[in-house]
Amino acid sequence: MRNLDFSPLYRTAIGFDRMANLLDALTTSEQSQPAYPPYNIELTGEDSYRITMAVAGFEQSELDIQVEQNRLSVSGKKPAESEQRNFLHRGIAARNFERRFQLADHVKVTDASLANGLLHIELVREIPEAMKPRKIAISESNLLQADKAYRADSEAA
Repeated sequence: MRNLDFSPLYRTAIGFDRMANLLDALTTSEQSQPAYPPYNIELTGEDSYRITMAVAGFEQSELDIQVEQNRLSVSGKKPAESEQRNFLHRGIAARNFERRFQLADHVKVTDASLANGLLHIELVREIPEAMKPRKIAISESNLLQADKAYRADSEAA
């Protein structure tokens, strides 16, 4: 059930269309994405994250991780079984999957590891120096000169 309308945002905010598109994509993808495999997203530091996915039964060679234009895609492909097996109960899922995550700007994948059936993907947000907040010093001499010029103009009038 989707009742969100972002058109007012497009009319009144300039340059925020990318954010509206992201919100729209998130609401669409949450409804259409399957629940398999289960995953956790952890905040491991001020600017670091970890995605942990339960991929029991998958080998490292059957998993693929790709990052393209702020989209992380994790997929697992099991080869077709050569022998016919007769299961009385099959509770361990061994099906192919693809899970996508939308990454924020400046978030980079730094590492991935597979241990005990869990795939760990490490991410770090690296904000460029030019975009970090910086403090601007205000010198008193410039203010005094501007004030004196303003007073001189006021007295002359």
